Amino acid sequence: MVRTPAGVTSPAAGPLVIGHRGASGYRPEHTLASYELAARMGADLIEPDVVPTRDHVLVVRHENQISETTDVAAHPEFAARRATKTVDGVTITGWFTEDFTLAELLTLRAKERLPQVRQENTLYDGRWTVATLQEVFELRERLGTELGREIGIIPETKHPTYFKSIGLPLEEKLVAMVRAFDLDQATAPIVIQSFELNNLVELRETCRLSAPAVFLTSTSGQGFGDSQTYAELLTPAGLETISAWVTSIGPDKNQVIPRNADGSLGSPTSLVADAHAAGLTVVPYAFRAENQFLPTDLRVGTDPNDFGQAIAEAVTFMRAGIDGLFCDQPDIGVEARKDFATG
Repeated sequence: MVRTPAGVTSPAAGPLVIGHRGASGYRPEHTLASYELAARMGADLIEPDVVPTRDHVLVVRHENQISETTDVAAHPEFAARRATKTVDGVTITGWFTEDFTLAELLTLRAKERLPQVRQENTLYDGRWTVATLQEVFELRERLGTELGREIGIIPETKHPTYFKSIGLPLEEKLVAMVRAFDLDQATAPIVIQSFELNNLVELRETCRLSAPAVFLTSTSGQGFGDSQTYAELLTPAGLETISAWVTSIGPDKNQVIPRNADGSLGSPTSLVADAHAAGLTVVPYAFRAENQFLPTDLRVGTDPNDFGQAIAEAVTFMRAGIDGLFCDQPDIGVEARKDFATG
């Protein structure tokens, strides 16, 4: 039986398809157009990453450093805003959302983050502004009505410890938004996600958030401010512990099926079975169709930016028991789910 994160269901048989930053394989990520395309392609949920502005409005960008995803560098009026900061222990130089008011941020235009990989997406550079989180919530409602099905939303808190340290905490603003849209329920079509377990614990225990939550992990390190590594928290004992606060885990897909030494797809680990035994669902990231992101045995041709056998990769992970997957190209996830359902 395929499980789904609490509160989110799919009209199709098989794992949930999550539009990773929208349909970021086809449109500049985190734009309203990217989210809308993901929903129209059949994604069950759309995923906004959440960061604040200087006047404490929540907007959606993959990172608070925005030189790669907007045209800020082309705005001479903001040249002096370029800064070097340490975010979660990493030194970064660029322009940061927390140094702009919303009004200033809306003078910028979004652009493709990976222009050398997704050259076709540059066709859409400059067509959309930075979106607010409220606009994404409103879009979700409109598309659900228009498409005649529930569209889920899965916001990710970006660098919550850092933002709290500079007086721009994400938690209360996010919880207020969730409640304003009547989504603070265990059965609501929403899942909150974070790489920081302490953030999810605070949302659950201090903010009394009832909406489901996903703890994101990577192949190394730990959440900033967390006391245990991701590896420790993904042991059977660790999974049992975190199940008090979250309903799902969102691991790097290599934690579900690692690569062999030659880069080909290996054999599944016990992570899915261990998570299910702890009552948690598993929604790995990120599935991308370009050869350079695929296992070596699923690449087609020699161009790293051409599409490879992405459907086959997704089906293999579905057969390993995952409950959903984050896809840059949601239509590929939908096709893979059809193949999985028919055996």
